[in-house]
Amino acid sequence: MARKILLLVLLGGVILLLPNLAFGEEELTKILTNIENLVWNVFVTVVIIMWIVTGALYLTAMGSPEKLTTAKRALLASVAGTAIGILAFSVQEIIQNEIIK
Repeated sequence: MARKILLLVLLGGVILLLPNLAFGEEELTKILTNIENLVWNVFVTVVIIMWIVTGALYLTAMGSPEKLTTAKRALLASVAGTAIGILAFSVQEIIQNEIIK
């Protein structure tokens, strides 16, 4: 199932990029920048939703040990996801800046 989704995403990306590249309407760097901005916006949206869900889990736990454990796991996942995402985009910018120099 995951392979099918990955294949569909890649195929969709190729279908969307191919006309622009074939007709030279936009430069490749401009297209990649647009994709990067789209991925960043999706990432920020997902992170915000993760933090809202984590907060809701803590508020609805009301001292129940099982619910608090779930909320703690959600908090750990939120922190880790946020850190990994920010680190990934930061590393990409650092590498890009070093190549340009």
